[in-house]
Amino acid sequence: MTESELRAILSTNIKRYRNAYNLSQAELSEKLDISINFLSNIESGKKWVSPATLVKFANTFNVAPYELFRPEEALPPSTVDVLSKFSDEVIIALGETVKNIQNYYVSEGKEE
Repeated sequence: MTESELRAILSTNIKRYRNAYNLSQAELSEKLDISINFLSNIESGKKWVSPATLVKFANTFNVAPYELFRPEEALPPSTVDVLSKFSDEVIIALGETVKNIQNYYVSEGKEE
C-alpha cells in the first residue's frame, strides 16, 4: 500500500463518519478545534493529521484510531450507518416498540 492510498482511505473514512454523524465541516472542525480549511484538506487527501488530531477524530466518532485506516469494504456497518438508512418514523416506532417491551416485562414482574 502506498502513502497516497493510505491517505485516501483516511480521508474517505473521516468524511464517511462525519456524514454518518450528520456533522457539517464547520461543526466537526469546531469539535476538533481545527480550521474548516484544514479539515477540508484532510478530507480531500491533501493533508495528514497529527497523532493527537487522529485521536480527536477517533474519540469524536467513537472508534479506535486504527479504524480510520481500514478500507471501507472492511468496515463493519456501525449503528449510525444502519439507522441512517431508516426514516425518522421508523426510528421513532422502533424506540416505542422497545419501550413497550420494557413496560410489558415490568408490569408482568419479569424484569431481572
